[in-house]
Amino acid sequence: MENVNMLVAERPVVIFSRSTCCMSHSIKALISGFGANPTIYELDEIPNGEQIETALQQLGCQPSVPAIFIGGQLVGGANQITTLHLENRLVPLLKRAGAIWV
Repeated sequence: MENVNMLVAERPVVIFSRSTCCMSHSIKALISGFGANPTIYELDEIPNGEQIETALQQLGCQPSVPAIFIGGQLVGGANQITTLHLENRLVPLLKRAGAIWV
């Protein structure tokens, strides 16, 4: 879990993803569409991806990707992000984290 904490520290939005995951792609597009520039870690493309995925599961991410951190806090996966968006709560969350300004 230390690896995950280090990777999300001081970054407004971090997405842990797999390059072949369609839900990860959708969430990256949604968040980027608001003007945010998330830090993205493709777990199938980085050397310690399996260790990070295990740590994400220990944090409660089921499934493990996509896992989205906003303002250093785990928000959840695709379902949680979609719910926040539909309830008009995603943009304010991104603004508070400093990921978008408008």
